[in-house]
Amino acid sequence: MTDIETRTLEAPGATITYDVRGNLADATPETPVLLIVGSPMGADGFVTLASHFTDRPVVTYDPRGVSRSTRTDPSAPVTPDHHADDLHLVIAALGAGPVDVLASSGGAVNALALVTQHPEQVRTLVAHEPPSGPALADRDAALAAVQAVSRSYQDKGFGAGMAHFIALTSWEGPFPDDFADQPAPDPGAFGLPTGDDGSRDDALLGQNLISCTHYEHDYDALARVSTRVVLAAGEESGEQMAARAAREVAKNIGTEAVAFPSGHGGFMGDEYGMPGDPDGFASTLRTILEGTDVR
Repeated sequence: MTDIETRTLEAPGATITYDVRGNLADATPETPVLLIVGSPMGADGFVTLASHFTDRPVVTYDPRGVSRSTRTDPSAPVTPDHHADDLHLVIAALGAGPVDVLASSGGAVNALALVTQHPEQVRTLVAHEPPSGPALADRDAALAAVQAVSRSYQDKGFGAGMAHFIALTSWEGPFPDDFADQPAPDPGAFGLPTGDDGSRDDALLGQNLISCTHYEHDYDALARVSTRVVLAAGEESGEQMAARAAREVAKNIGTEAVAFPSGHGGFMGDEYGMPGDPDGFASTLRTILEGTDVR
């Protein structure tokens, strides 16, 4: 088992905690550090995936406001640009040169912002299913649907918000214009709490939902960066929002999205809920990082 060294750094408005597996001195230009990024998922969601890359140093982290990465003002807005700045500081603190990045979900939105601003820090970025509403042809309906989820959370609490979020993320195909006006699902049907404990500090539903899904990427800049940018979508994700967005972002920068095994959480083992296909996911990721495109 690879030893894990936990480190922290101070960023404006937050203390960022990250974990280093392996010896950073072993990183080479051909096999650089692999930085694995989620949002709001933290380091504990990537334990299985990290275990597949013992041939290189691997770094995972908790985004600001998640788990061990605390904010000085929990009520302050958090945007993908804040997360990108944090990632920039983490990579600089490693002192191991340009890194490879696997970024999932909101982490992919943040990592795309990172390479727009600091492409010299990243050799290859694999952006897996960024839930980018503005990339979609049905962007207005998609963004309205996200805002409806946010209202459910703010009005009725975590259970109602999460049930609505599940309905949003599992929807197949373009959102109808009236999706945001449809009745929200019963949280009890998903085994979620039906009451409201009064808290509104959930990292997904409260902190990141709107800023992540509404973020406008600079496609012209992304198409020109020195970083090799690979968009990815799960084979089992079908026409769900995040998979559709991955394909559209790829088109907007002149590439095609790569199919990865399993679905949105395809990299996961038994960290949470239903496992994906971490062996297949890691194999596909390794192939891409070694410089081979997978179609």
